[in-house]
Amino acid sequence: MADECFRHPRLAALYDVLDPDRSDLTSYLGIAEEFGARRVLDIGCGTGVFALLLADRGIEVVAADPARASIDVARAKPGSDRVRWICGDATALPPLRVDLATMTANAAQEIGEPDAWRGTLRGAHGALRPGGHLVFETRDPSQRAWESWNREASWGVTEVPGVGAVESWVDLIEVDGPWVTFRWSYVFAAEGRTTTSESTLRFRHREEVEADLAGAGFTVKDVRDAPDRPGREFVVVAVRPDA
Repeated sequence: MADECFRHPRLAALYDVLDPDRSDLTSYLGIAEEFGARRVLDIGCGTGVFALLLADRGIEVVAADPARASIDVARAKPGSDRVRWICGDATALPPLRVDLATMTANAAQEIGEPDAWRGTLRGAHGALRPGGHLVFETRDPSQRAWESWNREASWGVTEVPGVGAVESWVDLIEVDGPWVTFRWSYVFAAEGRTTTSESTLRFRHREEVEADLAGAGFTVKDVRDAPDRPGREFVVVAVRPDA
């Protein structure tokens, strides 16, 4: 199930406003160009920012996310008619033959349960043409990113048109082996009301990721650094073999 910040209509509508810097997607646009991708599957598309950037470049895009509220936000954006939107995950996709499948931002780590993760990799494999690529990022556990997930480092107030001031911050709740749970709080000043969204990410070591991909029929082609978070993430490039 998607987290509250993606499936709650009010929070989904705020997502892009509260996180406007999507420079992390620049490298994915470059990867699509690098591989000459003309058809792309965006798994965990959220509010559709990356899918629409691809569509702006004339790429045929299928974008999937299990959060109906996020898909509704994406469909309301200009140019959304150029994207095929699917409310669902990668385990139940229609027949596809794409050149590239992606999971940007935290999408891969949001899929924490082993069965769901294996099903997602199998779904991506089935959607790709032979020779097609799967690209996603996952944080390096050794960098312990969660140590900076606190109110002091994250607190801010954003003026949202039609809503007013929204105060937001994150609190780390628990670290349990590879599972890291945190909670975002949103205070709507005009109403004096607070809404929260709790998330759990699965941190995977590089060796685990590579083994999971091999089990799903992929060959790992490259593991790159994330340009926007150097030294802190793995950007995994895997290929569905031709035979």
